[in-house]
Amino acid sequence: MSLAIALHVLSAVIWVGGMFFAYMAMRLAVVEVIDASQRGALWCATLSRFFRWVWAAVILLLVTGYWMLFSVFGGMAGAGWHIHVMQALGIVMTLLYAHVYFAPFRRLKQAVANQNPQEGGRQVGQIRKLVGTNLILGLIVVAIGAGGRYL
Repeated sequence: MSLAIALHVLSAVIWVGGMFFAYMAMRLAVVEVIDASQRGALWCATLSRFFRWVWAAVILLLVTGYWMLFSVFGGMAGAGWHIHVMQALGIVMTLLYAHVYFAPFRRLKQAVANQNPQEGGRQVGQIRKLVGTNLILGLIVVAIGAGGRYL
């Protein structure tokens, strides 16, 4: 159980913390420092690296979450409301992430490869909005995971 909890929490920290850093710090610094024609390439390179970690985090979150759900709580019926809310929001987050990865991120990579900074900028803007939504959901999930049974 301690291994499952540790991997679960570390995966959430990597994913949600990475989104927080990208949205609240890097995004603003990129606009200040990087020429608009190069921003898409920077985001493409950065997100390529980050998204590898997110895939690992998503897989670990699902595996460890269901491992704990069925081994500790005895299944869905034994889990408290906070577990159900965490699971539902986590699934929404995963679907949003998959959409970002397979749609606007794919188009961003194409725009960078085609040296089209305007299209790259549009895709970065789309990714920013979806990551902002996922960040809010992630912060809610973290709060529920940390204190849900006490609410």
